[in-house]
Amino acid sequence: MNRHSHDAARRKALLALAGSALAGLAPWQAARAQDRVVRIILPVATASGVDTITRAAQAALSKALGHPVVVDNQPGAGGILGTSTLVKSAPDGFTLSFVSNNHVIYPSVYKSVPFDPINDITPIAIVGTTPIVVVVNPKVPANNAKELAALLKGKPGQINFGSSGNGTILHLAAQMFIEESGGKANHIPYKGVGPMVTDLIGGQVEWGTAALPSVQQHIKSGALRAVGVGSAQRVAAAPDIPTMVEQGMPSYLVEGWFGFIGPKGLPPAEVKRLNEAAIAAFAAPEVKEAMAKQGNSINVSTPEFAAQFFRSEMAKYAKLVKKAGIELQ
Repeated sequence: MNRHSHDAARRKALLALAGSALAGLAPWQAARAQDRVVRIILPVATASGVDTITRAAQAALSKALGHPVVVDNQPGAGGILGTSTLVKSAPDGFTLSFVSNNHVIYPSVYKSVPFDPINDITPIAIVGTTPIVVVVNPKVPANNAKELAALLKGKPGQINFGSSGNGTILHLAAQMFIEESGGKANHIPYKGVGPMVTDLIGGQVEWGTAALPSVQQHIKSGALRAVGVGSAQRVAAAPDIPTMVEQGMPSYLVEGWFGFIGPKGLPPAEVKRLNEAAIAAFAAPEVKEAMAKQGNSINVSTPEFAAQFFRSEMAKYAKLVKKAGIELQ
């Protein structure tokens, strides 16, 4: 055998050996043997609360996961479109998602959902909570909860409020305020928080609710006026905004949460790795600082807690949706 033939045979043998080595690995392990990008699908528009949180942690997540991380916003249908993409993805640890309360509200507000929010995903962690704030256009004559409630009662059906979509947590949070006020208002659903906030600033809608991180800069600039937060206590990042409780609405308690999930079938070892990566990323000093400035409370849970939390939240919101009188879409 000449040298060329010997080298060719050697390369063939090495390739065969590498192939058999990869074949002996689980699919997600084989995939990681290659240089790949982790795609985080967000079922929300840019500039939403979850989007702001994810992008603040993007670099730290990339470091913790050992791969570049790209954020893929896929808003629509209150978040169903983006999550539909996730549940169809391979359970290899390279397609993941951050979701909010909306994930467990779907079954209560839509006649048909193309996936099971519990059984078609793999819970990785509940990462934390974020304040929800009621905001108005500055031209609206309402500086606090009582004045906005009086406006809704004095002009029933003449005031418009925006939300990030039918049946979303922001729609539900606004409906809860309407119920507390005893007034009426017209719902204008948008395809995400960004477009809603744009029209709110422009005066196309008079008021709405939003996660504090998504409107914080607009409140500071005066482009929007904060009426109150749905948290039990004032938020350290925005101490001047009173709670609804202290404004005479003791039942108005609502906040957003965000969870880390993957497609159904992620191997336990991979779930553990991803959970540890989330803990590391959100513990990074720069991420902790960003979360504090946004008013978010971080406490990364175990996968087991996340699974139980999704189930209990689904039951809770089923009752809230029914109480708020939101019709099936």
